[in-house]
Amino acid sequence: MIATMAEDIQVGPLAIRFLIDGEASSGSATVFEFTVPAGSRVPVPHSHDAYEETIYGLDGELTWTVDDEEIGVAPGQAICIPRGVVHGFENRGTVDARALAVVTPGVLGPEYFRDLRAVVEAAAGPPDPAAIAEVMQRHGLTPAP
Repeated sequence: MIATMAEDIQVGPLAIRFLIDGEASSGSATVFEFTVPAGSRVPVPHSHDAYEETIYGLDGELTWTVDDEEIGVAPGQAICIPRGVVHGFENRGTVDARALAVVTPGVLGPEYFRDLRAVVEAAAGPPDPAAIAEVMQRHGLTPAP
């Protein structure tokens, strides 16, 4: 068994550090840290039908909107986002926020973030929303209308 795979992926201002992917966990979980700079652009609200996502706050505070309810996740706090529930997040604070994400089962992998990075890096300005939506859908995320 592989204890950690540690891969860093930068998508615009967001930093993702993969620790364990589905292959390393025999499909049971994917685990990654992510850092959201204060005031940065974040992914559009979305849902996913194939997995739950549990977020544990490490530094700063992220504001999550889950099914139209706002929930702050600060260090030591956690939130579980069930399958099919529309959610999004933002860093409204003045310091960078960092959190740990646990995806169960481990069907979301680093490929998703690599593909997003490619779309962001190919854009001369803001990335094409249709291209972002295509990547999301290809990896099991459904952008909210």
